[in-house]
Amino acid sequence: MIQKATALSKSIENAAAGSVPTTHTKILHVISGEHFSGAERVQDLLAMALPEFGYEADFVCLKPEKFPKVRESKSELFEVPMGSNFDIFCYREVVRLVKKNGYVALHAHSPRTLLISALVSRAIKIPFFYHVHSPVSRDSTRSIQNRINTVVETWALKSTSGMICVSSSLAKYMRELGHPSEKIFVVSNGVPSIEDLPHRDPPKTPWTIGTMALFRPRKGTEVLLDALAILKNNGTEVRLRAVGPFETEQYEKEIMARVEKLDVGDRIDWTGFQKDVSEQFQQMDLFVLPSLFGEGLPMVVLEAMAHGVPVIASRVEGIPEAVRDGIDGLIFQPSNAKDLAEKIR
Repeated sequence: MIQKATALSKSIENAAAGSVPTTHTKILHVISGEHFSGAERVQDLLAMALPEFGYEADFVCLKPEKFPKVRESKSELFEVPMGSNFDIFCYREVVRLVKKNGYVALHAHSPRTLLISALVSRAIKIPFFYHVHSPVSRDSTRSIQNRINTVVETWALKSTSGMICVSSSLAKYMRELGHPSEKIFVVSNGVPSIEDLPHRDPPKTPWTIGTMALFRPRKGTEVLLDALAILKNNGTEVRLRAVGPFETEQYEKEIMARVEKLDVGDRIDWTGFQKDVSEQFQQMDLFVLPSLFGEGLPMVVLEAMAHGVPVIASRVEGIPEAVRDGIDGLIFQPSNAKDLAEKIR
């Protein structure tokens, strides 16, 4: 995270000429805030790390639901709720906040917040940066939404001062879309080091397989459930600890129907959202991320590794940049439940 903060500060210095940091130059992170998963964890950690480098990182939240309640950072947070997903006029309130509080740059983290940041920048000529957490053209299974987000992103990025990609695969993706290389920076995600890891006894049967996510179709939960059923049929005793909320009630119903069909419900513990991820990792013998697509550099994989939990993850985009197969963990082919079951076994 220190590496990320250092690279970010240099980018801001270059773009905000005449506003070189002296004592806590003020940056405003423009975020959504309806969830708290990997991207939001990055935002929260940046707010805690940047003061060391002379920056004060505050937030303006356009969908103030989960993030304001569970963040760890203590920086200022303003709530400017959008009336709808198409309410762009909230940018006027963001303009007022920027003027009142003396921010020298904006830092957006999603197509929605990028659009608002671009409008603010056009209104008052303030530089803005875009944090690329995932490839928006394949960020979800909703193709129309993906297309809209790509169009919005392409238009807004014409006037950005820089794009901060969390992996080399995302930098390549942005270059392939035609964005200029000189505006693209790769700053890998980072997590805090853990000095005193709790002692871990050798796993006992059954092993507890953990997964942690905002559960939605691209996370590949179905593949993990199918692998769990294969292991059950082969006589391999394991349990699954699934940590996190579902994105929608409909998707939760679909997953629970699959659990019933596969007859693995007695082997799964669904915990819902948990703020203390350290405590959750301590209850896992193995961590699995079965994503199908849309991963930049998953924070949850880095956090599992930091907690000393072995990792199995799919060969998707930025994941192999963190997990080298057979060295840092094991990699399986996405959508291949048999391959995943064999790697777990």
